[in-house]
Amino acid sequence: MSAVWHPFTQHATEPVPPRIARSEGAYLFTDRGQPLLDGISSWWVVTHGHRQPEIVEAIQSTASRLDQVIFAGLSHEPGEQLAEALIKMAPAGLTKVFYSDSGSTAVEVALKMALGYWRHEGDGRHRIAVFEGSYHGDTIGTMSVGERGVFNAAYDPLMFAVDKLPFPSADGQDTLTAFEALARTGQMAAIIVEPLVLGAGGMQMYSPEVLAGLRKICDRHDVLLIADEVMTGWGRTGRLWACDHAAISPDILCTSKGLTGGVIPLAATLASERVFQAHYSTDRRRTFYHSSSYTANPIACAAALAQVRLWQQRPMGDILGNLGAMQAERLAALGQDGRFENARQCGTIAALDLKVTDGGYLAETGPRMRAHFLEQGVLLRPLGNTVYVLPPYCVTADDLDLAWGAIASFEG
Repeated sequence: MSAVWHPFTQHATEPVPPRIARSEGAYLFTDRGQPLLDGISSWWVVTHGHRQPEIVEAIQSTASRLDQVIFAGLSHEPGEQLAEALIKMAPAGLTKVFYSDSGSTAVEVALKMALGYWRHEGDGRHRIAVFEGSYHGDTIGTMSVGERGVFNAAYDPLMFAVDKLPFPSADGQDTLTAFEALARTGQMAAIIVEPLVLGAGGMQMYSPEVLAGLRKICDRHDVLLIADEVMTGWGRTGRLWACDHAAISPDILCTSKGLTGGVIPLAATLASERVFQAHYSTDRRRTFYHSSSYTANPIACAAALAQVRLWQQRPMGDILGNLGAMQAERLAALGQDGRFENARQCGTIAALDLKVTDGGYLAETGPRMRAHFLEQGVLLRPLGNTVYVLPPYCVTADDLDLAWGAIASFEG
């Protein structure tokens, strides 16, 4: 048996995973030469495509003159330039960038910023509101604000309490009414949401109007809005940020995954000036005490800068629109198949549910679908009985035919 302990893998039941030898564009290639269409962007991180030349060149160039530099007490050009670029691209009102190294840490940073804000303001607010079914990461804080269940039951003694909101119905009034009631108590420090799409929670989708409604309630009752755009950012929903669909600005925004085009780990938490100023003081006790060893790694920042330039130089609106249209066509066709239900789409993300009697994340259907898709030359990773296609933006119509054909050929 290998010495490797793989993530989200039960080694007692899973087969030995294929070994990937190289990647290019929308494909991974095993050490036996088998091509695999990366239908999930390698866990939602790859945007423009694998081994994008401009990003690879930026990494190589930076590595030839810079490696890790401590970001506490020192700075460097890639980190400064990327921060300026992110602020220009972010929703209005976000003015500061704090770097970390993953989506989970970006959210941990956001939660600590929010609680630190209210402490420094002399207010006793400490409650956090979350959606049922949400997922924000696998560290203790992020598990606390995510759905409780099989993912984290063993760690329940470590997690703090949160206030849960029902996942929005069609018009979302149930969620908005529940949040309004919580906000009126004066104890709500923040609400954290995955804008428009709950990723690991089963690709559940809700309307921009609900997101806009949450922003209005936050404004009325002075609650901080944290947007976890780790998955939804960088075009997945058809716009640069999912928040753009609702024309709202959060108080804190988390980004990772596609930030470097999916090439190298990096995360950023963007904060409003209000949040920053609460920590800005001659009193050193107000310092934001958080870091990771690789905060603002120069090579990762250079990769992200190259990704940002690609976003600025390419007709991304057209690229995302075309991909969304191709997804919609194939989703509609399969949505007529009686074996499936609840076909749904948001931008480039398309999902549906296989009708089974044992739904949920632990449904035995999931591993069987995953094995079938690999046999068909497609990497898809169902969430229980929910199957979704979330490809790199370089994917072609033929590639999508391969992915959706693999789904259609599953016998159940």
